[in-house]
Amino acid sequence: MSIKFQPPDDAAQDATRQHLLEAAGEVFAEVGFHSATVREICQRAGANVAAVNYHFRDKDGLYAAVLTESLRLSLKKYPADMGLPPKATPEQRLHAFARSFLWRIFSTGAESRHGRLMAREMVEPSAALDPMVKEHIRPLSDLLMSIVSDLLGDKADPQTIRLCAMSVVSQVVFYHHCRPVLSRLFPSVKFDPVSIDHLADHITRFSLAGIKSAAGKRAPACLPGK
Repeated sequence: MSIKFQPPDDAAQDATRQHLLEAAGEVFAEVGFHSATVREICQRAGANVAAVNYHFRDKDGLYAAVLTESLRLSLKKYPADMGLPPKATPEQRLHAFARSFLWRIFSTGAESRHGRLMAREMVEPSAALDPMVKEHIRPLSDLLMSIVSDLLGDKADPQTIRLCAMSVVSQVVFYHHCRPVLSRLFPSVKFDPVSIDHLADHITRFSLAGIKSAAGKRAPACLPGK
């Protein structure tokens, strides 16, 4: 027997949609896209299962909306430029990028959900990853590479720019992905606000030193992507 869904008024529709996004964000972050069920999400949201079809078409559409909304929230609170003025130096912009990235993945509020969702995407990619990369992640990547390009100078080749940018990102995500091991190796390591800012300073200094070393040098031909 099919369930007929009668759409409520606009205010109620908006509220239901938001409740579904919140509940789905929690469930997807906890168990991943593949293990999450629409029924569990709707139970948490206090919504009818048919409401998912009405607002998002299906589970895939709901997940894609959750990824987009979670990134929007995280960038709204921690923008990639962290509010720097237009004339900020490349060094300041690199520090802001690293600090923003760290805050987005280590904060404890709703804005941290995107980091947890993307961590799962790295292990079990879904169909939502391609549009997420194209529409939202690539612009952030382009921003970072423009910063690195400014630091390297006019003679930098695309491969060196790309490798340096990926090295910056790899430092940030290392602390997130390897946190379970780090907490066992170094129990005193914390990721509180003060520690996160200190880590942003370190990653910036380390990256600037590496970029300075790479300036004027071409990437070895044996490296991938050459």
